[in-house]
Amino acid sequence: MGNEQQIAAIFTRIQEMLQSMKFGTITLVIQDGKVIQLEKNEKIRIK
Repeated sequence: MGNEQQIAAIFTRIQEMLQSMKFGTITLVIQDGKVIQLEKNEKIRIK
């Protein structure tokens, strides 16, 4: 997979994560200048 394809795949995954959560954080883990992991920490607000 080429570098541009990898970047597009990462952005697609981030968009999917953003659409599926209301509150929380998304963390990108970088190693040697490349994204190696995406972490999603979702918060649920109790009113």
